Amino acid sequence: MDQILTLMTPAAFVTALLIGLFAGLVKGIVGFGMPMIMISGMSTVLSPELALAGLILPTLASNGMQAFRQGIAAAWGSVYRFRLFLAVGGVVLIGSAQLVTVLPPAVLFLFIGVFVAGFAAMKLVGWQPKVSEGTPWVEAVVGAFAGFTGGLSGIWGPPTVAYLTAIDTPKADHVRVQGVIYGLGALALFFAHMQTGIVRAETIPFSVILVIPAVVGMRLGFRYQDRIAQATFTRLTLIVLLIVGLNLIRRGLLG
Repeated sequence: MDQILTLMTPAAFVTALLIGLFAGLVKGIVGFGMPMIMISGMSTVLSPELALAGLILPTLASNGMQAFRQGIAAAWGSVYRFRLFLAVGGVVLIGSAQLVTVLPPAVLFLFIGVFVAGFAAMKLVGWQPKVSEGTPWVEAVVGAFAGFTGGLSGIWGPPTVAYLTAIDTPKADHVRVQGVIYGLGALALFFAHMQTGIVRAETIPFSVILVIPAVVGMRLGFRYQDRIAQATFTRLTLIVLLIVGLNLIRRGLLG
């Protein structure tokens, strides 16, 4: 604990725990949103690099829970079905992760803010692109974009969700596939940022601690998944993401 508090104030640490709990709750209910909420929320009280380091292990743990909820066979089927997306995204993710330590914080704030706010606004106005499943070049392009944003900011959900929605993936498959893609992405991100220095002895304890509120929140989300009107909750979540994204844009522009 003392090691963690050398990286941030006690108030920032408590804020990060609460953000992790909320992110887990949202993910348990709608299947996505943890990296966006954690990087957006924690970046308001921490550096984007520390926020990115903190979200990696909670993201890995929560997506493991989500991916294997229906068994190993179903998870492996999802890996095989989206193997092109995963392969291209993984390679690009490792490459883009190297940019984190090069780009100044203002650029990261702007990149993350524009991406989060843009995704939230797109979903709020109801734009849903349609794509025929089995179009390799589309899958590869979306996978590359997801990998690029994932390596740079830890956020690969928006393009993934947009693609799965565009090919009319059934709800149960949609949630499981997200878990598989995000889980493998988090694993790749972990090893990529061991090379960049984002993941190191000083930051790993912070990420480990954040697993606890994230998993608790996710279990609560699973429990109340059928009791809360998902459309209403998703809309509220998108409004929150839009506000947070706009705040990050403000920080990027004004410092």
